[in-house]
Amino acid sequence: MTGSRLAGFVLIASLCFVPVAQAGSLIVSGAASLTNAFTEVKTVFEKKHPDIKVTTNFAASGPLLKQIEEGAPVDVFASADQKTMDMAAEKKLLLEASRVNFAANSLVLVAPAADAPAFARVEDLTAKGVERIAIGNPESVPAGRYAKEALTLKGLWEPLQPKFILAESVRQVLDYVVRGEVQAGFVYRTDALQAGDKARLVETVAGKTPVTYPISIIAASANIPDARVFIDFVRSQEGAAILEKYGFSKP
Repeated sequence: MTGSRLAGFVLIASLCFVPVAQAGSLIVSGAASLTNAFTEVKTVFEKKHPDIKVTTNFAASGPLLKQIEEGAPVDVFASADQKTMDMAAEKKLLLEASRVNFAANSLVLVAPAADAPAFARVEDLTAKGVERIAIGNPESVPAGRYAKEALTLKGLWEPLQPKFILAESVRQVLDYVVRGEVQAGFVYRTDALQAGDKARLVETVAGKTPVTYPISIIAASANIPDARVFIDFVRSQEGAAILEKYGFSKP
């Protein structure tokens, strides 16, 4: 996209709406798992900086990267994994030296709270009684990649393939679980906490790759100074406290 930022919305191939803000605003694209935490971050940040208007856009990290590649006017990008941010760096989309890690999470196996799960650990998912397992699409959803890595380490990735219901974001996985449309799902610990009594946390699932969240200014940002202010706030003691409130930990 070239020229001035026009008010409105742009619909891109990933089927996500990307807000196009007016001049002087800040657009922050964040991984779906950051939705609740960053919504509060935005509120507190705007109270401290009333001259900066923040517009947030949440989706799986892969589609967010695609939006940026296609010219969406994003100022700040927060991914749920290092791989997606690495791809952004390889494509020269990031402002040099602006990338930092700001949070950590963990992957968990969850089940609908309304039903007694037919499993007590990941290995039990191979049982005949478990037929539908929701997982983020590993091609575009970091939580799906983390799950694939962990299941591959346990020798379970191939055996469980016929049971997988692929989702386009970790929040979609959580929705499937909460609505009882699947018997199990792989989400972040923070998502499980947001579900409250609607989902049962069965087990923490670990792979080789730590679940860490990087954030960076986009090189094409029209508002780099305010983007720096926003990232500084996210990494501040006050920002870290908000993230911790929603289950995130320090990287």
